[in-house]
Parts: sequence; C-alpha cells; structure tokens
Amino acid sequence: MDIRIFKKKDGGFVQLIDKEDMAEWPIELPLLFIEYIRTKQLGSYGDAKKEVENYLDEIMSDVAIPRLVSVLEGDDNEKIIMALSRIEEISRKDIDMVKPIKKYLNNLLKKNNKQIVKLAQAISKNFTNAERKKELAQKRKIMREKEKLFLEGKISGEKYAKARKEYLTLKE
Repeated sequence: MDIRIFKKKDGGFVQLIDKEDMAEWPIELPLLFIEYIRTKQLGSYGDAKKEVENYLDEIMSDVAIPRLVSVLEGDDNEKIIMALSRIEEISRKDIDMVKPIKKYLNNLLKKNNKQIVKLAQAISKNFTNAERKKELAQKRKIMREKEKLFLEGKISGEKYAKARKEYLTLKE
C-alpha cells in the first residue's frame, strides 16, 4: 500500500492513501473518503491544506467519479443495486458523505429496474429530508431571536405572530 505524504511547516506530516490503491476499493469508498477528509479533517491540516485539497480533487476526477459513473451508468444492475444500497445506508447516517452522487440520481430514477428506482428514491428522500432539516433549524434560530426580541419589547406582537406563523407553516 502506497501513501502520499504532505509536509506541514510546523514539521508535521499528513499521510493519505495513494489514489492508485483507491482504485481497488468498492466504488463508493473513494467518494466517502474524500467527503470525510473535506468535512472532518481538512481544517486540522494547517498549511498543507491547499495541497491536500488539490490531491482530493485529483482523486475525485481520476478515480472516484469515473468509477462511480461507469457503474451507475452501466448495464450491470447487480453492481448498481449493490452500490446504491451501500450509498443509501450511508445517506441515512450522514447525507453530506454522499453529496457527489446527487447529480446522478435523476438518471437512476428512470431505470427499468424497480429495486434501483426504489433505492434512488430513498436516497433522494434522504437529501430532501436533510435539506428540510437544515431549513427548519435556520427558521428555529430566527424564531428564537424573534421571541427574545418580542419578550424584550423590541418588536410588535404582529411581527412576532407573523414570524411564528411562518415557522409553524414550515414545520408542518
């Protein structure tokens, strides 16, 4: 197993697996790896961050996307189902990890295989739910601020009632 090493100015190192080794992984794993590094680890890489980002882009364009596209746009329904079932399972836990697949879902929804369509619909639903959850959290934050202002007497009852109505409409 080969490793790609990035030197940091503070003397530390960042070690990532080589992209040629990733070509042997299951098709969804390079995407998950890239998304994990970007969301959870990249901030801790200091001055090596830019180099690591470039390397992740390289992995995405050379390994992850071509492999994923070849399977998802291919004719082997078993491989598609296997990949989608793993991706769907991951999307239930952390939707951000499967963001790169979002643009391929529309084509999968048009397939003749019921199981592929069902899995693609489940993943789409997970994306919709996650977006709704983010929107609701944002509205909840605004509502808390409006409530605080109302209790302090800084906004009128009508403005508070209007904001509350918008929040409750979204919540349903």
